[in-house]
Amino acid sequence: MDGIVLLKEDHKTVEKLFKQFEKTGDKAYVEKRRIADKVIEELTTHTWIEEKIFYPAAREAAPDTKDHVLESIEEHHVVLWMLSELKGLDASDERFDAKMSVLMENVRHHVEEEEKEWFPDVRKAMGRNRLTALGERMESAKKRAPGDPLAVPSADQ
Repeated sequence: MDGIVLLKEDHKTVEKLFKQFEKTGDKAYVEKRRIADKVIEELTTHTWIEEKIFYPAAREAAPDTKDHVLESIEEHHVVLWMLSELKGLDASDERFDAKMSVLMENVRHHVEEEEKEWFPDVRKAMGRNRLTALGERMESAKKRAPGDPLAVPSADQ
């Protein structure tokens, strides 16, 4: 699978989870916790493969996108810390929904920038064959991704 297509599929998966969360009732704590745990898992894996595989390859192929990569890493940093806080927060805590809401805003902004402003340049610079090989590496790497958001490189920067 093409690396950009793989990332966009991840984006769709997370957006679907966000929509599920937004539809839960105020007191649906078990459901909110289940969805949040899945979001944490998905985003931790996604940010890890982006930082370990996709960003370095994209930056090499399209050097003029360096600023976008650096901004994305900073956005990851914020998201990963929010994920780690959500991981330890009870779904009935009054801050839980607010934290999820801010997380969703941050991730949606990040996804929009990647998909509209950056991915087209990377696609043009890399071409189909390189993106397919990259996608295969990324898919395989998902199995090695850490479960702890703070184990993703940008969390520590």
